[in-house]
Amino acid sequence: MTIPERLSTGIDGLDALLGGGLLPGTLTVVVGSTGIGKTQFGLQFARAGLSQEGIPGVLFDMTARGDSQSHADYARRMFDWELAQGDPEIHVELADFFGSDRRRDECMHIFESRGRRVTRQDMDFDAWHDWQAELARRLNTTIAFFYGNFVRGVRRAVVDGIEPTDRPSDSVQIDLFEYIYQQILRKDAEWVARDLFREHYRENAAAIAEHAYDPKSIGCLLLYTSHETTLDGLIERKLDDGDLLTNANTIIHLGKIRDGMHFRRAMYVSKHRGSVCPDEIIPYSIDDRGIRLG
Repeated sequence: MTIPERLSTGIDGLDALLGGGLLPGTLTVVVGSTGIGKTQFGLQFARAGLSQEGIPGVLFDMTARGDSQSHADYARRMFDWELAQGDPEIHVELADFFGSDRRRDECMHIFESRGRRVTRQDMDFDAWHDWQAELARRLNTTIAFFYGNFVRGVRRAVVDGIEPTDRPSDSVQIDLFEYIYQQILRKDAEWVARDLFREHYRENAAAIAEHAYDPKSIGCLLLYTSHETTLDGLIERKLDDGDLLTNANTIIHLGKIRDGMHFRRAMYVSKHRGSVCPDEIIPYSIDDRGIRLG
């Protein structure tokens, strides 16, 4: 399959402002407070894969407190899209991993929502190590979810549910995302397969070689919840050590702006390396089909 020069955001009018869309092989971070439209943005980007690559992207939900991000409800309402949701508790069956009858999950909510805090600062020693143990248990499921989709042609990964923290370096969720990005999304497909199959690698080597893909063709969209709600506050926010925004190729802020006696939603592209980058604040609205500019 030919690698597209740009990946469409799925939002009418936004691709033109971004020089044709987002660059494959890079990280795009969409930052904003709860309820500002990040999940709709992510679903529009994922769904755009159906028309551009012939297969929609996948969604990986890392919410740890409260409810999940309700991707299935949004997908059904916006696109009449019934997301195939995976179960992180189901054992990964490697014997027939490449079989044509194997189910392809499109959405995975990796942690149980137990109302627990997600930073080292807010947990005692035992709770922190319980989190680390849970994270280790879920890594194989996580690798299988992404790798299993990429070998079937998926080229878009949306990661949602990272909650705001005072110190990003203390976040379990950010630790997991860093692993996903560096050790799955950006890593050579053969080495991802080695991490997944381990002692079963040799017996699956032929199928692994047959299903090779180029990680440079994969675009990652991270939806990052912020404390700040206004667009000005987001733009002025300082970056800390371990902040995911420091390594992103593209950063898009979603926030509130004052319009006379009212507030309205608007976005600002603060970084878009090697590309056209609009300088203006871009108003948008949300309807039952997602984000609309203007």
